[in-house]
Parts: sequence; structure tokens; C-alpha cells
Amino acid sequence: MPAPAAGNVGRTTLDSVSFNPWPTRHPRFAMTDPKAINHRSAHITEGKARAPNRSMFYGMGYKEGDFKKPMVGVANGHSTITPCNSGLQRLADAAIEGIHLAGGNAQVFGTPTISDGMAMGTEGMKYSLVSREVISDCVETCVQGQWMDGCVVIGGCDKNMPGGMMGMLRANVPSIYVYGGTILPGCVNGCDLNIVSVFEAVGENAAGKINDGQLKEIEQHAIPGTGSCGGMYTANTMSSAFEAMGMSLPYSSTMANPHSEKVDSARESARVLVEAIKKDLKPRDIVTRKSIENAVAVIMAVGGSTNAVLHFLAIAHAADVEWTIDDFERMRKKVPVFCDLKPSGKYLAVDLHKAGGIPQVMKMLLNAGLLHGECMTITGKTIAETLKDIPDEPRADQDVIHPINKPLYVQGHLAILKGNLSPEGCVAKITGLKNPVITGPARVFDDEQSALAAILDHKIQAGDVMVLRYLGPKGGPGMPEMLAPTGALIGEGLGESVGLITDGRFSGGTWGMVVGHVAPEAAVGGTIALVHEGDSITIDARQLLLQLNVSEEEIARRRAAWKAPAPRYTRGVLAKFARNASTASRGAVLDAFD
Repeated sequence: MPAPAAGNVGRTTLDSVSFNPWPTRHPRFAMTDPKAINHRSAHITEGKARAPNRSMFYGMGYKEGDFKKPMVGVANGHSTITPCNSGLQRLADAAIEGIHLAGGNAQVFGTPTISDGMAMGTEGMKYSLVSREVISDCVETCVQGQWMDGCVVIGGCDKNMPGGMMGMLRANVPSIYVYGGTILPGCVNGCDLNIVSVFEAVGENAAGKINDGQLKEIEQHAIPGTGSCGGMYTANTMSSAFEAMGMSLPYSSTMANPHSEKVDSARESARVLVEAIKKDLKPRDIVTRKSIENAVAVIMAVGGSTNAVLHFLAIAHAADVEWTIDDFERMRKKVPVFCDLKPSGKYLAVDLHKAGGIPQVMKMLLNAGLLHGECMTITGKTIAETLKDIPDEPRADQDVIHPINKPLYVQGHLAILKGNLSPEGCVAKITGLKNPVITGPARVFDDEQSALAAILDHKIQAGDVMVLRYLGPKGGPGMPEMLAPTGALIGEGLGESVGLITDGRFSGGTWGMVVGHVAPEAAVGGTIALVHEGDSITIDARQLLLQLNVSEEEIARRRAAWKAPAPRYTRGVLAKFARNASTASRGAVLDAFD
């Protein structure tokens, strides 16, 4: 067998030239027709030697004629762990029906989920980013191990999206993403609520702004049913980006899970996928540098989650596309924020859907020269063709989508800061801030729980800069989100007057003077590990600066004295993640071996 080309090391697929199993050439095995719609699954269904394989299919009700049909995976993220995923089964059922109607065989397998909202603020949150990798491994393993001809991935909670997409890109067989859909808003006294409302209410209660009864009422009414968290948080950000990238159907990213159109969209997604299998239209034909630029342009326009930076670095890695953290800053400078969406705005994803959805946003970006219209989509149409009949301007009877020449912010909101505290870059979400600049004394915490306690005990004052460290990919391990402390700061009324920097992550629901993904992280000796209580720190989003105001000589002295802490986990999945995770500036992926 010839050695793989250098550019394909670690990137081989079952269809690549470096993988050429002998059985396909042996006379007792069928020769697969590379043009056949089932040319992959034929490896395990055709020829006399595959009689045992077919026997197992017969045990599941297959008929002889089914072996000429494509085997289509349905990666089903349904679970009763979280409302984000508890409404997925009917979408999976619709996708299965759509596959059968289109002439395919559906092969259902499961993917796991961690509920970020439930795990938040606990040790369990360390498993959240880990689940992205587990999900991607599940998709790649089943699709490749079973020689599937295509795959529908159905997901809800945050890591379902990047995890599923990474698995699709690794396997590189015709695939489509079906987002589970957003949640409908909760309501108390005529005010819309969502999960972030509850986290912020905890801080309001601690500050004496609301009583215990009001807190309980918000708690019991914020989540009215199934669907992913309702603002432009991570799940809705990633679903919107996937639609913009061409890997999901138009309008599907902002549909509400309880609505029937979501079921219809899942069924149509399956039909479209079977057509893509016939055309051999693969994810890496669609996910290119230009289509990632399209996705990031939409992320900026809608004011999306900081997590999109981490996840698109990982997605680009899986797609073998050149994309760096500096590309986000390049896009930020070009694209305005013109959608008024939570967490820093007023509206939820369901409101965006009613106002025209992501197609309306994309058409405005296209007209402004900020979208690559020639990019291909899973439907076989280009972006420009898909948007041909979308109005040039948003409807006048709504104010969710502003005119692009009258944006909320003239530049994007996800700023990449650098300086001696983060020479590799870190991410600041600067929308909603009157003044994205602060210099203040460091309040240092080596875990999230003690930081949250300090906020709730009123030990953090306006002008402080909180430093939460040893929470990065290796140090956490797993890079947990800091929604509990940031939500508490907002509730306390300190969202704009207290800075918070961390080598961990933030929820898509976070806003305020916060900076995450600081790299290098504390666990590998990054400068954030060398900060002392009371040190002066500057966060300056205007100058894209994160600076420890200590002399280089003193920093060098501290670095020489620093010792790496012992790993927090020595066995199991967290230990494996800590050992293998790349730096956050490369997406915290586990297979960056170069």
C-alpha cells in the first residue's frame, strides 16, 4: 500500500487513496461501482462473502432489493437529559420517513449530550466541550465503520452542532445538519424569559433586587417546553452559521422545536440528502474557506456567541481548511452587527425567524458584498441562487433586523485581543458595552466556585478585574463555561463595571466586560498563571489589548518560579482530553498532531 500524501496525514477517509482494502479486488468479493448510489455500503452488502452481513440486515427486516439502495445514517441526538434534545425524536422519525420515501435505508444511531444549562457552575460542566469530541467521534465511527452512503445529523444542545459537523467533515460522505430548533420564550408578568433570565435572577436575588418568591417564579416559568436556549446563544448561533455555510436548509436554523414546520423541514432535509448522495455532493465540497467566511459574516451580523470562535477553528481543522483566530478579527472589521438579539439585544431567535430569518440576513450581506454568492449548498444550488427571491431590505414592520446602513454597531462584536496576557489571542464580546475599556486590580481565582461565591458575598467591587484561571482545555480540564459568575455579575449590576478574564469559556448567553479563551492557558504556564492579587490589568477592546501591567522582568521572575499543578484527573475521559487537547487558539481539538 502506498504511503499517504503528506497533506493527508491524519485526514484519511475510507474513500481516500491511502485506504484500499484488498477484499474489493478479490474475486470472492463484489467489485463496487464508484458511480453507484450505494458504492460505499456495497463494501459490506455485495458479493458471496458478504452473505453473513446481509443475514444480519435480514434480521432487521431488510428485503433483497434494499441492498441496492443507499444506507443513510441518522445520527439522533434525542435524549431526555435536556429540553434542548427532548424534542428531537419526532424530527428523527420524520427524517427516517423522508429517507425511505426518497429510496434510501435509514440506519439510526445515537449521539450523547451534556446539558450546558444544567451542568453550568458544577464539575459536570467540564464534560461539555469533551462531549463535542465524543459526538464527532460517534458520527465518524458509525458512518465509516458501517460504510454508510450518507448521514443526517440531528442535534439540539450547544455541542451537538460543532460535534456533528466535525464528524460529518471527517467522514466526508454526503451529509446534512438538522437543527432541533429553538425554544419558545417563557413569560412572567408579560416579560419574555429564557434560561439566562434565571442565572441573572440569582444575582438579582443576592443583591436584594428581587425576593425569593420572585426568583422561584422566574425559575418555574423560564423554560416552557422543548427546544434550545432561545437567544442568539451558542446553539442558535451555530445553527445560523450552518445554514449560512450551506449545510442546512434555508430558514431551518431559527424554527422553533414545537412547531410543525420543524418536522416538515427534517423530512425535507432527508429528501435533499438522498439527492446529494446521487450527486456525490460531500461536506468538504461545501465547507471551504469562502463558506466559512459566509458563516462568520452571519455570526457577526446577528451578534453570535463567543463559542463560535472555538468551534469554527475546530470545524475548519476537520475540513482541512486554513482558518486562524486572526481571521475572526479580519471579518469583524468588515461586518456590522445589524440584528438586535439577546444576550446584548432585545429579541429571541423566534423573533428573528418571524422577521425573515437567516435568509434575510444573508441577502443583505450578499448585496453589501460581504457574502460569497458562488458557494455551493447541500441543495445543489449556490448561495446566490438560494437567495434570489429574498427581499433586498428587511420588512418595515419589524425592528429585529435593522437596515445594514443603520446597524446597531458598525463593526462586529467578537474582538480578538492580544497582549502579554494572551499572546495567542483571546475573545471578547463587546456588544452592549458603553465603554469596552477597563483598567483595575486583579481579583484572582483558581476555580469557578470561589469566584461565584465572592460575587454573591458582595466581595467584588466596581473597577475590579476578576481572573478565573486553570479552567482552559488542559487545566479545567474541558474549558468550562462561566455563565454562573457572569450571570451573577449582571444580576448584581456589575456587568459593565467589573472585568472578567478567563482561560475558560463563556456561555452564548453571556455579555459584559468579559474576555475568554485566554491562550496560552494557565495550566501550561501562560501569563495568566502569573497574575497576583492586586496586579493592574487592562482590557481595551478598542486597541484589541489584554495587558498585565507588570514589568517584563517581574513576569520573567514569576515564570521561573512557577510550577505546573498536578493534573486534576488521571483517568477517564477528562484525563484523555487534558492530555490531548490543543490550545484554545487552535480550537481545543484532540487531533492536532502537527
